[in-house]
This record gives sequence, C-alpha cells and structure tokens, in this order.
Amino acid sequence: MKRPQGRGLESARKHIASCLTELESILKSADFLRSCFDESCEGDIDDKTTASGFEPIGFDAMLNSRLSAPTPPRAIKILSWKKAVEYFVKLLHDLDVICSYSLDPRLESLLRFVVQFQKSQPDLVARSHLQLLLVQDGKLYGRDPFFAVINKAAALPEATKNHDIQKNESFLQLGMLVMNLLKILCTNAAWQRRKLGKFLQDWRVIYVQLELAFRNEYGEVSSSSNDENTCMKIFQHILLWVEEQTYWIAFRFLILGFELELYSTGEYCMVYWYLYAVLIKLTEKTHLMMAVSHDTAKRKGKKKKDSPKDLARESRIPPAVLFLQCYICLAEGLTMMLAALRNEIPVFHSPSPFNTEHEKFVQHFELLQRACIPDHVSYPSYKESTTHARFSTLAMYNYFKDAQRIAKEVKSSFSNDPERLAELRKLEQVAEHNSVAQNVICRLGALDPSLKVSFEFSHHPFFATVVVKRS
Repeated sequence: MKRPQGRGLESARKHIASCLTELESILKSADFLRSCFDESCEGDIDDKTTASGFEPIGFDAMLNSRLSAPTPPRAIKILSWKKAVEYFVKLLHDLDVICSYSLDPRLESLLRFVVQFQKSQPDLVARSHLQLLLVQDGKLYGRDPFFAVINKAAALPEATKNHDIQKNESFLQLGMLVMNLLKILCTNAAWQRRKLGKFLQDWRVIYVQLELAFRNEYGEVSSSSNDENTCMKIFQHILLWVEEQTYWIAFRFLILGFELELYSTGEYCMVYWYLYAVLIKLTEKTHLMMAVSHDTAKRKGKKKKDSPKDLARESRIPPAVLFLQCYICLAEGLTMMLAALRNEIPVFHSPSPFNTEHEKFVQHFELLQRACIPDHVSYPSYKESTTHARFSTLAMYNYFKDAQRIAKEVKSSFSNDPERLAELRKLEQVAEHNSVAQNVICRLGALDPSLKVSFEFSHHPFFATVVVKRS
C-alpha cells in the first residue's frame, strides 16, 4: 500500500484477502483449542485474551504499560481474544475499501469517497494509509498537481491546467489549502471538526486575496488579448469554486456536531436554522458551478444550434441541486417546528442555569461568524426569524411534504449511485415521519398538556425524527 502512486493496491488486495482467510481459520480453531483442556475455564470465554480461555504462558499483558515512559495513571483495557480478531477483520476490510478505490482525479468524487469512508469509523491505521495514498510529494496520488485538480473541479478547459498563472502566490496557497483539506478529512471526527472550524478562515482569506488580485488585474476590462481572457476565466471559475467549497466545509463542520453529540435538544432550533442558512448558499453556489460546467462542456462540443430538447434540459434544475434542496426543506421544517414548540410550550423554553441562548449561539458558531459564513447571519437575525413561529403558522405550510416530494422525484436520477440513493431513502423516511408529527402537533399541541415531543436520529444521522407521544 505504501508504493508510490497507488501501484501496489492490487497486490495489497490479494494479501488482504489472504489475511481474512487466515483470520477466519483462526476463529474456527477456538472450539478445538478449548477441547484440548480437560478442566473447565472459569468466567465468560468472550472476555479472555486467549482462544482456550486460559492465561497465556510466559506473557504478561501489562508489561508494556509498566515499561512505557512516565504518563498519567490510567486504566488500560486489554482486548479479549475475540475482539482482537474482530479488530483485525474490520481493519482489513477498511484497508480493502481504500485499495479498491479507483483513484478518481475529480475532487468532488474524492471528497464524497472520504466522507463515506469515515462513516464506517475506520481505525487510525486505515485513516493514515488513506492520507498517505491521497497526498504524496505534494500531489494528489503522487501524480496529479493540485492546480490541475482545482482546474478540473472549477470546470475549466483541460488546456488551462498548465497555465503560468499557477505560479501566482494565491494559487499556490490555494493548492496547499486543498492538500490540507484532504489531510484534515482523514482525521477522527473530533479533531476534524476542530480543524475545519479554524480552516474556514483560511478559505475566506484566500477568496479575498484572489478577488483582490482579479480586480487589480482585470478591474477595467476593455479589449484584451486571448491570454488575458484565459486568465480572467480562470479567476472567475476558481473564485466561484472557492465559495462553493467554503460552504461545503461549513456544512461538514455543522453536521459533525451531530455525530459528536455536541448539541443539546434545546439547541437544535439554532443549529438547524444555521444549517439552513449555510445550505441556501451552498445550493446557490453549486447551481452556479454546474451552470458554468455545462457552459464549458457546451463550448467544447461546439454546437451550432440548440435543439428544443437541449433547451428544455438546460431549464431543468440539476439533480445534485434538488438533492441539496431536499436538505434545505428538512432544515427549514425542523427549525420552524422547534421554534413553534419553544414559543408555545413552556417546557421547551427552559433557560439554562449556566449560559444564555446568545452565549450558546456564540459558542457553537463563533468560528463560522469570524469567517462571515454566511454573510449577514447573526444572533439577532436568528431571533427575528424564529420569534413569531406558532402552531397556526406552522399548519399553513408543511416543508416536510416538499422534502418528501423532492426525494421521490430525484431518486430516479441517482439509480446508478447507491450511496445517494440510500441517503434519499433516509431523507424520505424523516420527511414522512415529521410531516405526520407536525400535523399532530398543530392539531393538539397547545390544547393537550399530556403531549410529549422528543427527537431521535433513528433514520438519519443529522436530521432528527420527531416523535410525538401522550404521557
């Protein structure tokens, strides 16, 4: 796996398959090893560090902890024999996932792969191997310069990937940011979120630097040479792509808070409100980026005249944008429901004895606020958006029905993408349950004091399912 440019991945997969076969044989040998001992073994066999259940001869499990450098006292739990085998089986499966990756040079596909890979909660060893594969000698997979990767992600023509503009200081820094982003995404969830929050400011700064450089160079565009037009196009495409990427990082930062259980139920309203604000901007930039990408592909094809079918296809909203709109509807629906519950049912508005709502807002979103992501989003604007939410206004519009409709409509567009198809099914389930819950709450919420509303993540990792019960 450590061979440069992923050349040893196929060979590694053969070794992984062999190792998994050996581990399966080891597990099957447990019954035989136990039968070799006449005396019965005391205690649960699953907690023992050997297959037979007896203490190993000539081996002290605590030897390493006694010989280690001075460290604070801590309890070190030794894995049982069964769990140790299971650990290696999972590690090998995770390594096999890495080895089976196609080394796709498209950044969007790569980011999706890394995020999907992290869902299985891989071990440090697997994550380290993934990082070593992605970033080698300052290049993606040790072969693709990061400017070329950004060039492709920003929907620029293939010919511009070797342009001299890549020597510009701002573009060199942008390449470093992409490289560091990949490294950060390979870390554990807690470290990843901490680094992403601080990292957002760097992306905001690079955007400002690129914008200033663009204005200085092309502030007054008149008749210009082809090379200047090419430079201008590179700046325009990359500025838009940097914005889209910045909002993607902000989105990732917010949803990791759910995975790490950093938000209490009383804070869900502000979290979903902020998530909604970020998703609106991410969807807007994604739609613009896709329009630019389509325009580039169209020019490459050099069509002389558009047919009515092509014009109709262009007017349709792309499936990737509809996918994000489904997120937006769920975030908005949960925000308004939580706000109405807080405003009408006293138990949902119990102030914390330790800090105010404003202080909680600052604690959760300070890093986003520092980077002005999104612009003009603040605690007063959050209060203004949610103060007047009531069950009567909630009954007028059901955002969850919109999410359910979009999820159903867009599923056919992702028939060849099992990951997104599975995600849409989860979103549809959340939307369906929450739509029913909202109708019940609107009908009985203020009238029935025995009605209990709770939130659980049984269908989706970061969109809560509303559960309504009578106590």
